[in-house]
Amino acid sequence: MQDTEMFLSLAEIAGVFVGFAALISVRSAGASDAHEVTYIRAVVTSALWVVIAALAPVIISRYDLAGHGLWLACSLLALVLLLGQWIVNELATESREIGAAYSRAQTIVLMASYLSLMIPTIAALVVVVLGLFPDQEPALYLTAVGLGLVMGALTLLLLVFSQRRPQTASDPATLPATGGASA
Repeated sequence: MQDTEMFLSLAEIAGVFVGFAALISVRSAGASDAHEVTYIRAVVTSALWVVIAALAPVIISRYDLAGHGLWLACSLLALVLLLGQWIVNELATESREIGAAYSRAQTIVLMASYLSLMIPTIAALVVVVLGLFPDQEPALYLTAVGLGLVMGALTLLLLVFSQRRPQTASDPATLPATGGASA
């Protein structure tokens, strides 16, 4: 398979996203806020999807599967995992909590952003499954995996920007209680 290095690189990059999400979670002393938990879960699940989807053609091709058979198997796996990821994330209690907290405008913007990447990802994989453009199957599959990586990157960016700023020493909420004693 000619794109082995490309797929391995995409898997490595996605692995870094998992690491960043773990660091953010640990830095937060274990995410407990529904908003933060949802974003961390989304980063991790999308990055793991990319890792699996990127490694699938490399591994499956070792079984002498090539051409449409290779890309069909990989695309079916990717579609099933994508559906599973979506179901798991949507059924999570935290997802429902933050969904209710967003304004209508925020929900529309987030959904439009998500769908603008998810629809072409699914479409590329379905086109491969249907065998509509056999000469383009490697490119279509790579496009789907690349879009998955972009989804993970944007989710990580949203997670980073949604973090609360650390409180400073001049912030009264961070000053220790003195119990009325003066220094």
